[in-house]
Amino acid sequence: MLTLPADDPRSIALIAAIHTGDTSALQHWLDDAPALATMRIVDAGGVARTLLHVVADWPGHRPASARVVAMLAAAGADVDAALTQSAPGGAPETPLHWAASCDDVEVLDALLDAGADSEAPGAVFTGGSAMSNAVVFAQWRAARRLLERGATTTIWQAAALGLLDRVRVSASAVPAPPPQTITNACWHACRGGQHETAEYLHALGADINWIGYDHRTPCDVARESGNTALLAWLRSSGGRFAAEST
Repeated sequence: MLTLPADDPRSIALIAAIHTGDTSALQHWLDDAPALATMRIVDAGGVARTLLHVVADWPGHRPASARVVAMLAAAGADVDAALTQSAPGGAPETPLHWAASCDDVEVLDALLDAGADSEAPGAVFTGGSAMSNAVVFAQWRAARRLLERGATTTIWQAAALGLLDRVRVSASAVPAPPPQTITNACWHACRGGQHETAEYLHALGADINWIGYDHRTPCDVARESGNTALLAWLRSSGGRFAAEST
């Protein structure tokens, strides 16, 4: 497989063409050197990404991005290629993971249309699918589009999206989910502003004063969600902000 350092003139030119939506320049490169469609750009830290990763990279929403994805896929790019890193412990995210992290529905759709696997593992923090990235980073448009396109959900992802039927199925599994799983799902429900789902999980024993990710409680994330009714219910049920718990 061809690899190029990030400071190689070809890497710089290809990245510029992708970031600006210059499909003519990109097609010229691909016509002259077809191997570029499957090559990887390696940065100084040893992270090797494909050109599809470049399309989906933060902050996303670049010009002509869907067209660029289609062009690269047609030229032979692997839509499920995993990020590789020389250092241990890095997440092997696919371009779809990155599109979900950016809430870039246009690129997400283009990748899925080109055959990307919505269930491919590799998400940062969890090792899960692109849905994991969408929910972890509160990219709700991407999460709901993945759902529309057939993506599965864990109990905490379903809770964040207010998919109460799915949450009920997971909660009634045998063996039953451990208490921390129920609490974690409730925290995500509050972050997603999902009042009914949060109440359901609280009734199953979720700790509404758990200090979760980024040192925030359900009250903290419910306030960030903008759901004032949910926050009022949490407070009336004894919920506290993290600042009140220290």
